[in-house]
Amino acid sequence: MDMNQYLSMFIDESNDHLQSLNESMMGLEANPEDLSIVQVIFRSAHTLKGMAATMGFEDLASLTHQMENVLDLVRNNKLKMQDFIFDTLFKSLDALESMVENITAGGEGKADVSEIVASLQAIVRGEVPSASGAAPAASAAAPATETSMALDEFQFSVLEQSIQEGHQVMYVDVSIRKDCQLKAVRAYMVFDLLERSGEVVKSFPSVQDIEQEKFDYGFSLYYITQKAAPEIQAMILNLSEIENVTAVALDQESLRQLGQDTAAAETAATAAPAESAPATAAPAATANVSAAREEGARTAPVKTGGAPSRTIRVDIERLDVLMNLFSELLIDRVRLEQLASEVQNGDLTETVEHMGRVSGDLQNIVMKLRMVPVDTVFNRFPRMVRDLAKSLDKKVDLIVTGAETELDRTVIDEIGDPLVHLLRNAVDHGIESIADRVAAGKSETGTVHLRAFHSGNHVFIEIEEDGTGIYPQKVLKSAIKKGILTEEQAAGMSDDEAYQMLFAPGFSTAEVISDVSGRGVGLDVVKSKISSLGGNVTIYSTPGKGTNFSVQLPLTLSIIAAMLIRLGSEKYAIPLSSIVETGIVQQSKIRTIHGNRMVEFRNTHIPLVSLSKLFSVADFDESTEEETEIVVVRKGERLVAMAVQDFIGQNEIVIKNLGKYLPEIQGISGATILGDGQVALIIDPNAFIK
Repeated sequence: MDMNQYLSMFIDESNDHLQSLNESMMGLEANPEDLSIVQVIFRSAHTLKGMAATMGFEDLASLTHQMENVLDLVRNNKLKMQDFIFDTLFKSLDALESMVENITAGGEGKADVSEIVASLQAIVRGEVPSASGAAPAASAAAPATETSMALDEFQFSVLEQSIQEGHQVMYVDVSIRKDCQLKAVRAYMVFDLLERSGEVVKSFPSVQDIEQEKFDYGFSLYYITQKAAPEIQAMILNLSEIENVTAVALDQESLRQLGQDTAAAETAATAAPAESAPATAAPAATANVSAAREEGARTAPVKTGGAPSRTIRVDIERLDVLMNLFSELLIDRVRLEQLASEVQNGDLTETVEHMGRVSGDLQNIVMKLRMVPVDTVFNRFPRMVRDLAKSLDKKVDLIVTGAETELDRTVIDEIGDPLVHLLRNAVDHGIESIADRVAAGKSETGTVHLRAFHSGNHVFIEIEEDGTGIYPQKVLKSAIKKGILTEEQAAGMSDDEAYQMLFAPGFSTAEVISDVSGRGVGLDVVKSKISSLGGNVTIYSTPGKGTNFSVQLPLTLSIIAAMLIRLGSEKYAIPLSSIVETGIVQQSKIRTIHGNRMVEFRNTHIPLVSLSKLFSVADFDESTEEETEIVVVRKGERLVAMAVQDFIGQNEIVIKNLGKYLPEIQGISGATILGDGQVALIIDPNAFIK
């Protein structure tokens, strides 16, 4: 079978399961006694193993199988979670992620995981990394191959509910003749036969072990069907090379008794290794108590009445195509509105108005299709902060709020790396060492808040920590030392301006270069990336108390509201999100200060930029007019006035890329097509404020 057609689905679902495993492991580390979390982790690992084995990625399946062995001991109370076990499982997850990344890049998912596998196997054997450490709870337990076939709570409830609904639940024991040459094939034929008439809930040994012929000449299973036990027995005996079959129908009382018996056998197994072969009533089992068809199939006979899934996966490229098509539709709609106003035909105007309402609703839906919750980015940070704090020997709590806040996919794709830098900066530079925190009268554990929330047409993402805070004089001193500032420049700087020096290329306050920080690479990347997205970063800090990095981002980068302006024969668009206000200024009120043209605005003076001179517009010169229209734009706390000729009006515009053939033009972020077919350049206010 050609599996390539399923590859993209495998990659998507593998990433989902790996993310779920990381989140669940973090939850388990906080509550090591919560076995319900272990069940969730086991199911995700088991599903991932089955998918990988089906797709032929044996290394991935093998490593997940070893993780299952450890998790199985934990969920059956044979092993207590300890720090070294968590570290080994987290390393396993990292290895699995790198394998999936390799598969995504077109590789075969191969990796040398022998060291991790050896560590996992040592945990199963009950060994600890150091001789002085206490042996884990499994040390006295039987080897993984000799634990009993006990039902977990979920499996027991499935069988019990099936009996209540009138299904036949039975325990089946099958023996294959000793002279059988292909016992795994014969076992497969038994499973195939049984699954035509019901569902296998649990098998011993596991299906994977049976497929690899890692079993003697017998196996056992719990089975749900509508057929009677003698009929099942006869069906299996009809297969060749089957020596003996025992099928025992279970009622609720015997099922309960069996559960008690196997639990008792399991307890006994922890005290002394069992040496006998599997018995019919309470068979011994391997630690691999999962069948390949266990997770999905076993719930089939239980009619839960759950609602069907209401979501589907859509390729991102299809959404981009849909967005482009709608962009063209929006351009035509504006053109039709212009024509209707010129023709003054009632029927045409009414039709165009209706089309405008419909396309407005369509625009909202298209925009919402592209909106993605920020938790797709946030969900990888708890694990990252945990590992970073451990490497720095710090205690850090990451508190995430507003993860359901939605952003356009294009923004989501770009925002991950800047947030990684900010979080690493918060944990490394912000949060003090345990000794320093105690000396300062703080708790040993530092807190980092990661928040997201809507405000107007923007989304704000804040990273706030209760660490040492930023000392402006220390920042300026470091900037002078690195030659970024002169002492004269530093003398006249405010605290806010000093904070902005953190974003200067090559700047760092770290005394020692480490693998975490100190090279002056990070915050400058954050600043440039967020600026390219049309956002900005603001720093709020109280020395000794903590620091807040606030990132402001636009909701979308595809369709924006803009003010259209005219310069001679040319038209330009200015994003409304950057505009503070518009106005008119008399030529006589324009001042020249240190060679820069300035205008008075709200009891202060701000720079005046001539767009016509900047863009070399030949047929307009505002200096010849008595009064000039201005647009005041803001970036953070800074304001700039831009001189224009006329205001055309407000409109929704579709942002188009200038393409590869036009060089990057200073002050221009893109272009849009207007209703009359003209191209209007979109002005980037950030460039003027820089």
